Amino acid sequence: MLTFAGRASKAGADGVRLQASDGVLALSAAALAPQGLFDQTPTILAMRIVRADPELRCDLVVEQLGETDEPAQLSLPDTALSPAWAGIAPPRGGWAHVGDLPANIIAERAQWGISAVAHGAPDGAGEEAVRTLRASIWGEPDEDLHGLPRGVAFAAHAFGFISGVEQVRITASGRWTRLAFERGHVLSRGPAAVGLTSVRSTGPAGRDQH
Repeated sequence: MLTFAGRASKAGADGVRLQASDGVLALSAAALAPQGLFDQTPTILAMRIVRADPELRCDLVVEQLGETDEPAQLSLPDTALSPAWAGIAPPRGGWAHVGDLPANIIAERAQWGISAVAHGAPDGAGEEAVRTLRASIWGEPDEDLHGLPRGVAFAAHAFGFISGVEQVRITASGRWTRLAFERGHVLSRGPAAVGLTSVRSTGPAGRDQH
């Protein structure tokens, strides 16, 4: 859990949401989220699900988690956060399988996007200019990701979900799409997911210049 919180901080996430009930604790964080009315950044969440004390019940967003003398326990800050993304919850049910993606394709698109952001931001660019660039690159639908925003690849990379050879299952429910990795989940909120195609062979990353 501390690893997840640390990666959330490095990714620039505004806190980590803790939701616990019936012996299950879901940790989620916004890998990407719009910062204002005209911000085109998509809402993309990273999530990990772990076992917890059956008596634990909570739903709050905290800035950080701290270690305690007990390995199985963590300390929480005195105050909770209220980021906008936490008010947009994925559905609990109604998920339908719509496709699969090889993990290596997701990794390639993440690296392409990271390079595009690095080379697209000129020296001395202001925060607003960098945010606009990131929104353009990570929010763009990517054909190699079945038309999902390229930010799903960024989230998977930033939270360490990509590992080895894996077929990533894609499910959809309403406006939400979920990529299920062995190490966690990436959820993207956008237009209703329709027309996702089956997996196909792809060439080397970076061949497109969009």
